[in-house]
Amino acid sequence: MADEFTFSIEKSLGVVSEGKGGWNLELNMVSWGGRPAKYDLRSWSPDHQKMGKGSTFSEEEIKALKDLLNKLEF
Repeated sequence: MADEFTFSIEKSLGVVSEGKGGWNLELNMVSWGGRPAKYDLRSWSPDHQKMGKGSTFSEEEIKALKDLLNKLEF
């Protein structure tokens, strides 16, 4: 029997953008498979039961991404 896929949104950090049908691109702290929570950027359905493709970052990776984004000029 296959292992059950589990996740838990431990902390909602914010909505990056709002999409159609109530789906939002969100930055959250998510625990995958009972492991310690990591920073997670992905689209979520309004009830947070379905998700789109996304990226998960360790604390070191999110700090490096923040530094990189701070260097960009808009």
